[in-house]
Amino acid sequence: MNYKMIGRFLAQIVAVEAVFLLPALGISLGHGEVHTALAFCQTLAIMAIVGGGLWLLCRKAGKLFGAKEGMVCVSLSWALMSVLGCLPFVLSGQIPRFIDALFETVSGFTTTGASVLADVEALSKGLLYWRSFSHWVGGMGVLVFLLAISPSDGQGKGFTMHLLRAESPGPDVGKLVPKMKKTATILYMIYIVMTVVCFVFLLLGNMDALEALCTAFGTAGTGGFGVRNDSMASYSPYIQNVCSVFMFLFGVNFSCYYLLLLGKLRGVFKDEELRLYMGIALGTIVLIVLNIRPLYGTLEETIRHAAFQVSSIMTTTGFATTDFDLWPAFSKGLLLMLMVVGACAGSTGGGLKCARVLLLFKSLRRNIRQVLYPKKVQVVRTNGRVVNETVLDNTNAYLAAYIIILILSVLLVARDGYSIGTNLSAVLACFNNIGPGMELVGPTCNYAHFGLGSKLVLIIDMLAGRLEIFPMLILLSRSTWKDR
Repeated sequence: MNYKMIGRFLAQIVAVEAVFLLPALGISLGHGEVHTALAFCQTLAIMAIVGGGLWLLCRKAGKLFGAKEGMVCVSLSWALMSVLGCLPFVLSGQIPRFIDALFETVSGFTTTGASVLADVEALSKGLLYWRSFSHWVGGMGVLVFLLAISPSDGQGKGFTMHLLRAESPGPDVGKLVPKMKKTATILYMIYIVMTVVCFVFLLLGNMDALEALCTAFGTAGTGGFGVRNDSMASYSPYIQNVCSVFMFLFGVNFSCYYLLLLGKLRGVFKDEELRLYMGIALGTIVLIVLNIRPLYGTLEETIRHAAFQVSSIMTTTGFATTDFDLWPAFSKGLLLMLMVVGACAGSTGGGLKCARVLLLFKSLRRNIRQVLYPKKVQVVRTNGRVVNETVLDNTNAYLAAYIIILILSVLLVARDGYSIGTNLSAVLACFNNIGPGMELVGPTCNYAHFGLGSKLVLIIDMLAGRLEIFPMLILLSRSTWKDR
């Protein structure tokens, strides 16, 4: 294990996070929030000590950097980033309990949107910005950002792919272009441009600039932290529709946008995952509209709420325009299904990902055909290409780990004594990085009532869900830390 290389990357992550904290400090000073500004300054001082110490200890790191180091580096980076990122909430006294502040910050960076706050509007402007900006950072991944801006000095050849593979969502990770740094740069440029366009459309709806910025961060990162207590319910239909569209767009694999830039429209339209994603979304909207039509006055309102919630839940954003916990059981069942399915691989969304669902169904069909025709060679294809058996094995392993963690988490959270609907939806909402669940964790409620142990379980679930499970399992495995 190359501990010094890992330490050097952690130092760079702390430095990047400190830079990201500066706009929040500026907003606090601009609004005269002296106490909050002081909390940000204290946090920056702690970051300087931690980051500087790691850099001094690890600046002469060796070049060996393999897949194991990549997984450990990513997991530790997100944990350290969350611990340091929650300090402004604690030091300002606006979320005084450390575990609650950590829950809120992990929920932000993992783009979950689950909150312990009953009165979001009571937060200072600086902390509202930092809370929402954490979604934007976590949406694409801070290490992807670091790869995009860092100079290519050739040290640790091949380490960039290990980092991107550990942090990027999906069953398989590839390069858009031959050089990994350019791939990271392309991803972030697409991400930034789409965020800016979303922000502009929100401003056109007469939204306050700071609210529009925070909402754009939550929409782009598919995070779901709102700046109002009712999430998106009190905004105009225009703003709700803008968010519906952009949530859906950010749930698409970003490689599709790169193909569009290259003019390869046919390749985008033939993408099987994209077609599955669109088919599930449109089909679910139609079914929910038919089911909830009696609850709303007009057909337009019914379609708007149904489309918004399907887009929000499927992309694991977690915004809400209505209390969907009051919907009929059939519609709530469809939303629970969407929580598991999630968005596309290579997007900012969470869940199993449509790519994995597609592979699981095709693998099941292949196995059935193998039983019927044992002498015939059966392969799995997506987009006309044969899928590597290693990818299929990893997908099956991911599903097994997903189910085991889900069951264990529900059992551990159940110790607090709440209903199965509350416990199951809370774990699903955190593990799939969605935010609101059902019953006591519905869109009008929060997670403050859970005990310390349950909050720790849900924090681990959020991190495991965002990092695609395996980096967290590798971090917690004893064999990882044994030198062989």
